[in-house]
Amino acid sequence: MEPCFLKGAHARLVMSAFMVLLITGASFPTKADPAPPFLQLFRQTEAIAPRLAESAANVRAAEGQALQATVRPNPSLGLEVENIGSSGRFSGLSNTQTTLSVNQPIELGGKRSARIAAGEAGISAAQARNRQVAVDFGYDLAIAYAGAEVAQARTALLEDAVMAAQEDLRAARALVNAGREADLRAVQAQAAAAAAEADLEAARASAINAFAQLASLAGVPRPYTSVDASLLPRANSLTPPPGEPPAVTPAVASALAEREAAARRITVERTRAVPDVTALLGIRRLTGDNATVFVGGVSVPLPLFDKNRGNISAAVAQLDAADARLTAARLEAENGYRSAAAQARAAETRVAASAQAETSADEAYRLARLGYDAGRTPLIELLTTRRNLTVAQAATLDARLARITAEAALARLFGRIPFGDNP
Repeated sequence: MEPCFLKGAHARLVMSAFMVLLITGASFPTKADPAPPFLQLFRQTEAIAPRLAESAANVRAAEGQALQATVRPNPSLGLEVENIGSSGRFSGLSNTQTTLSVNQPIELGGKRSARIAAGEAGISAAQARNRQVAVDFGYDLAIAYAGAEVAQARTALLEDAVMAAQEDLRAARALVNAGREADLRAVQAQAAAAAAEADLEAARASAINAFAQLASLAGVPRPYTSVDASLLPRANSLTPPPGEPPAVTPAVASALAEREAAARRITVERTRAVPDVTALLGIRRLTGDNATVFVGGVSVPLPLFDKNRGNISAAVAQLDAADARLTAARLEAENGYRSAAAQARAAETRVAASAQAETSADEAYRLARLGYDAGRTPLIELLTTRRNLTVAQAATLDARLARITAEAALARLFGRIPFGDNP
């Protein structure tokens, strides 16, 4: 026999969407829409989600920095006028000397090539981080989507529980009024109905929060009101966990790229310790002799005090930090795979066991109801079996959510968007 939760799943999905719309009407605009299917929602949010927009901007920033790294130093133009306002035969302007010169810094020690290599490594690191952000975002969005769906289904489930509790209360009062039950039975039924209503209010609040979180993550200004396309049924048909962990996860790839960029920055800082040469070429006008001469020169700074040791030391420390992050990313990937695979296998068992438990609880409640109506079953047993049914149905939701969560975690480790094969 199918559980009552499964038999009325479609009807309760419609009811839950309506109920969530009603309970959110006082807080949210009436024009809020249902969330689209997960994959469609992910595609829509790629252009508007704040987290993805920030990551894409970081890639553009790295590209700009790499472009700037290719630029050579600008020359400088100088104008000097000598022998102005001097005494003796240099008085007046008849013996002035005017020099127009161009100064061009010449980078030595491979500075430009080191900058270019560091800029390219910076782009690779930003792109790797962007891929990791997209995968992490897909995971978070899938968890938020499934969480909103569970909150919606739990609200519908507790709606059923409230209606069943009210039906039990009416039946208890009828039996009390007929003298077939003590007044205590009506009090017990009233307490059970009040508890069910309290659970429902808590579920409604959780649904509001879940849909608000989903909308915030997606970058949507108005919270969604319902989830139309379900992820939870997929928990019964998801593929088993892969037998081997991924060779390189997005987090490890990002850490590798960041380490390479840090190593390139050390080279840049070391080349900066090499003095640059500034070449000068100019033309000088000798007014007193009515002559023009060319001038040239070279200047080289003396690295007596500033040898860029501080920046080199800082760059080396940043490489050490990048090595530590790479080690941590590899350890997290290995342990994360083992954990996600174990969680997936455990969730598969939970899904099957909870479905069986729900079927049994549904049958127990049906029999208890028939027995109570016939006067053979005490009220306390009826209330207990109904409560057990609600708990079993909630456990089924939790088991499916756990399987969805484990599948999303595995997809993130393998660099995939969870449930990307959704229609």
